[in-house]
Amino acid sequence: MSQTLRQFRSNSAQDTADLACHIGAHLAPGDVILLQGDVGAGKTHFARSLIQSRLDQPEDVPSPTFTLVQVYETAQVDIWHADLYRLTGPDEVVELGLDEAFETAICLVEWPDRLGELAPKTALVLQFETCDEFTRLIRAKWDGAARDWSQILPEVTDV
Repeated sequence: MSQTLRQFRSNSAQDTADLACHIGAHLAPGDVILLQGDVGAGKTHFARSLIQSRLDQPEDVPSPTFTLVQVYETAQVDIWHADLYRLTGPDEVVELGLDEAFETAICLVEWPDRLGELAPKTALVLQFETCDEFTRLIRAKWDGAARDWSQILPEVTDV
């Protein structure tokens, strides 16, 4: 495994949204982003911003905490937003159909540790760390041998 890393500092919710929109503009079917971090670290805000940037018509993008998965249809590709916090294991992921969506949709997955071995090897992992009330450190990592995300991620460390 050839792990690659990149780091971003977000000084506001808008910075996080801008990063999400930048990445979202380059995603295609089969792209998966795994969002890690504590409650309140910015995972849902990132996902919501990315999804809204790709929608053909503006719509509300609620957290899928209780529904587990929200699917958004666009003219180009479906976007799946999953919050796996309440799941107990990978078997439940298969019941949701998320494993199939990994191949055909853009997937944003919060609490990806619940995926176990089902986590795609080509996924981009974004780790959100709270520094203070406004500042987040976002670490991007991926298996460079499986998928090169460097062409999608911005070069700057402050977004």
